Amino acid sequence: MTIRLLIVDDDPLVRAGLTLMLGGAEDLEIVGEGADGHEVPALVSRYAPDVVLMDIRMPQVDGLTATELLRARPGAPEVVVLTTFHADEQVLRALRAGAAGFVLKDTPPAEIVAAVRRVAAGDPVLSPAVTRQLMTHVSGRPGRPPKAAAARRLAELADREREVAVAVGRGLSNAEIAAELYMSVPTVKTHVSRVLAKLGLNNRVQIALLVHDADLLDGERDGTP
Repeated sequence: MTIRLLIVDDDPLVRAGLTLMLGGAEDLEIVGEGADGHEVPALVSRYAPDVVLMDIRMPQVDGLTATELLRARPGAPEVVVLTTFHADEQVLRALRAGAAGFVLKDTPPAEIVAAVRRVAAGDPVLSPAVTRQLMTHVSGRPGRPPKAAAARRLAELADREREVAVAVGRGLSNAEIAAELYMSVPTVKTHVSRVLAKLGLNNRVQIALLVHDADLLDGERDGTP
């Protein structure tokens, strides 16, 4: 399967460099480029990309706003945020908006290609360690969603779904969750899909952030959120 990729960055040299780096991969096709977030809706409608590489800082409509607007659309492509920061509150905003992860602009080309492939396959581009770092970074800061509100949302889940959600929040893979909760990997995937649907979330990163907001990262403490 060929992955259709749209690159959005206000720096023409960055766009050219990414096109050169990524265009050599046999399964990637650069279908279009944009220089600002306001161009994204039209470009997505025109080129139907599978993945958008989105810069954060752009002059008119920044990548965060563009991501929020794009991911609110039905059938939106996945978004990977391009950034120069490793743990930035702006990255967290992008993840909450539904971005599938982020890559640093100085990431080696092979890793960027791997990140695009993972996102196209439905996996977020955040290792458990990076996820924990981001959530630690946001902990206790102004603007963090209230703990009670996050807990109420998680209370909508069935017990088994909630256990899986907490395990996702701890950064466990599907295989690790299956081993810990004594279920099959397909069953874990089914529970993750149900959690996403019930809570109106886009990906596993958003599940992890919600679990973090509810202060459940240490696991199940008692029978109530």
